[in-house]
Amino acid sequence: MTEQLSGLLRAITHEHVYIQTHNFPDPDAIASAYGLQQLLKHCGVEATVCYQGRIERFNTNYIMEKLGISFSKLVDIDDVLREDDEIILVDSQKFNSNVEDTKGVEIASIDHHPTFFQAEYRFADIRPEVGSCAAIIASYFFENDIPMDERTALVLTFGIRSDTAKLSRGVSQLDLDMLSRLFAFCDGDTIYYLENSELEFKDLEAYAKAIESIKMYDGDTAFAFAGENCPEALVASVSDFILSIVRVTFSVVYSRKELGLKLSVRCSSGLNAGVITAKALQGFGDGGGHQVMAGGFVPFSGTDSQMARLIEDIEAAFFQQIKLAKADRNSLDGLYREGI
Repeated sequence: MTEQLSGLLRAITHEHVYIQTHNFPDPDAIASAYGLQQLLKHCGVEATVCYQGRIERFNTNYIMEKLGISFSKLVDIDDVLREDDEIILVDSQKFNSNVEDTKGVEIASIDHHPTFFQAEYRFADIRPEVGSCAAIIASYFFENDIPMDERTALVLTFGIRSDTAKLSRGVSQLDLDMLSRLFAFCDGDTIYYLENSELEFKDLEAYAKAIESIKMYDGDTAFAFAGENCPEALVASVSDFILSIVRVTFSVVYSRKELGLKLSVRCSSGLNAGVITAKALQGFGDGGGHQVMAGGFVPFSGTDSQMARLIEDIEAAFFQQIKLAKADRNSLDGLYREGI
């Protein structure tokens, strides 16, 4: 048994644990949670997967319905959770703004995002260099010769391909290795359908609003509004779309939600989207993420005019941090050219 799996099992002292994803779980979070649930079941530990918010993407709901996967909303199990229940966080870390703080003890975190807030766990396997959390979970199966059924392989494959944009961003050798081994277990037609069924007709309104509202700064930085109460997964998809525009290398897309402003950030220029987002949102809200993709949330409950001013301030903060990051990069490039 590998050190990772043995360490995880030592951290668990109950016969039943809860596996919690980040709020509004995406395909990678769903895949990681389900894969870990099946892994623990093989090891004699029962697990309930739980999350806050909604599962918003059509293809994610489709695969869960097709495979009979059922998770629990935190609001539905609040009366059941106890203070001493053990919780394993997947695709997320304690104290992040996109993880609901609930009853129970977070004993472990398995994640691929950078750490912005230090937390104590009995076990942690956090690998920011990996493109998907699903790849980490898949490695637990293969490295320990644990059998995997077609359902688990299909979900993990979908998670890896989704979070790496079909192996086009943030992909690591582990993602490639795991996908190669998982592929033999999967139905290719189902994967094709899932990857080409991401939008519903009602989603087009968000793209239209973003196109109508897009602002360009410095020729390569774009800001866009995806409409009121746009689903979080769709905000991310629109941000990917904006980044695909020629010459755009940094994309910030936002939507006004009931409790504030949700932002999705994408970067293809080599700057660090996670660091820039965290710095830009200081004093406004919380944010962070990977080098190529990040997100944030700004609490707000004021008027439309106040919201407009807030957005202008946030855009200015982002642009300032982007300029500073570019200056730092250029200075470093100059030192390398001079041989220092």
